[in-house]
Amino acid sequence: MAGRRVECLWKRHVVEQLKQRDRVQRQAFEEIIHQCKTHTHTHIYLVIYLFVLFIYLGMVIPGVEGGRSDSLQQEMAQMRIKHQEELTELHKKRGELAQSVIELNNQIQQKDKEIQSNEAKMLEYQQQISRMEGECRELRNSLADLERANQTLRDEYDALQITFSALEEKLRKTTEDNQELVTRWMAEKAQEANKLNAENEKDSRRRQAKLQKELADADAHDGEVNAVRFSPGSRLLATGGMDRRVKLWEVVSGRCEPKGALTGSNAGITSIEFDSAGSYLLAASNDFASRIWTVDDYRLRHTLTGHSGKVLSARFLLDNARIVSGSYDRTLKLWDLRSKVCMKTVFAGSSCNDIVCTEQCVMSGHFDKKVRFWDIRAESIVHELELLGRVTSLDLNHDRTELLSCSRDDLVKIIDLRSNAVRQTFNAQGFKCGSDFTRVTFSPDGSYVAAGSADGVLYIWNVLTGKLDKTLDKGHSSAINSVSWSPSGAYVASVEKGSKAVLWSDM
Repeated sequence: MAGRRVECLWKRHVVEQLKQRDRVQRQAFEEIIHQCKTHTHTHIYLVIYLFVLFIYLGMVIPGVEGGRSDSLQQEMAQMRIKHQEELTELHKKRGELAQSVIELNNQIQQKDKEIQSNEAKMLEYQQQISRMEGECRELRNSLADLERANQTLRDEYDALQITFSALEEKLRKTTEDNQELVTRWMAEKAQEANKLNAENEKDSRRRQAKLQKELADADAHDGEVNAVRFSPGSRLLATGGMDRRVKLWEVVSGRCEPKGALTGSNAGITSIEFDSAGSYLLAASNDFASRIWTVDDYRLRHTLTGHSGKVLSARFLLDNARIVSGSYDRTLKLWDLRSKVCMKTVFAGSSCNDIVCTEQCVMSGHFDKKVRFWDIRAESIVHELELLGRVTSLDLNHDRTELLSCSRDDLVKIIDLRSNAVRQTFNAQGFKCGSDFTRVTFSPDGSYVAAGSADGVLYIWNVLTGKLDKTLDKGHSSAINSVSWSPSGAYVASVEKGSKAVLWSDM
């Protein structure tokens, strides 16, 4: 019994010593164990805890010496210090990680805001999409309606096209029928015209025979004779007077035989002009018009109206396709004979008494004592020359380099067209210009000038000497109105106020 008691005491003593040592050694690791239980990085501290536990178990293993336990305690103290430093480092890292967590949380909040904003935009876009889908549906419906309407219009167009084709074919047939009818009508009209022309020709021959008989019985005209002109071949002589007629005379062996008369004017004739071929005759009239006849058949071809006053002069241009007329209404007009219309009208500022033409220039003599030079293309005055009296007549020499003028100051002058200046003046005792329309003329070679006087005497000057060459005073009993020199140079014709025309030969 005593032995058992001793053994029990010894075991109890050993157990109490072990518990005491356990408390002492456990106290040193109590904080580390607590940290291991509470720290967020539990896995790290768990390893440390296990390591310390192994050391502790080694320390309590029976049979280990006390000195070794002290060295272990020192090592454990060093390890504690080392692990304390590691723990400090871990705390530092934990702080850094905590800051990173805060920053990440801020970013998460920012992203949440962006997500909310994007969700709001998505909602708005979804609403817009819904509206657009509605509009699309409406547009599809409108498109369908338009397609139906278009199809209807296309069908109507096809129907109209068919109708148009039918009408076009009908029009073609109608046109062909009409053309055939027009052709037949024209043929019938041509036959009627031929018959009418034949009858007119017979009537014209009867009238012509009657006129020739009347002309044979009469000296010249019934009343004042205003104009006279030879044809380019000198074979015909034309005279125009206040009896509204232009009479044609054939010059045969120094005599004038009546050939015919040109009628159609409603007032007295004021000037006469043949074209360059002698086929047409142009006459100006007091009835505000100019007229053109064909010489061969005495037919009136053109009547040119448009002036508001007496037409005092009319001339062919060199191309024979245009004429220029001058009037009491103070205008000049350019006419195209192909279209029979007035191409240009120029206001001259004064009554135009006579006109002559070159290729591009028109020269006009006026009541205001001026001779004006016009550019046909520009419709403007190129030059003016003022004389001492009203200009009654103008004429050009054969070369168209000199202009002859007559004026109411009883002077006849030659104007050099190259210098536009008066080169020579002619006058004579007893010579007097009889009217505002007295016409004078050059000889065909430009060597002489002929002018009629108010006393019925014909004056002829020599251009080379400037002196009066001759006077012819046995033909007229009244003032001479106009003089014309034949292109052959053999004759001079003059007409007077007293209804007489005189042919002078051997000039």
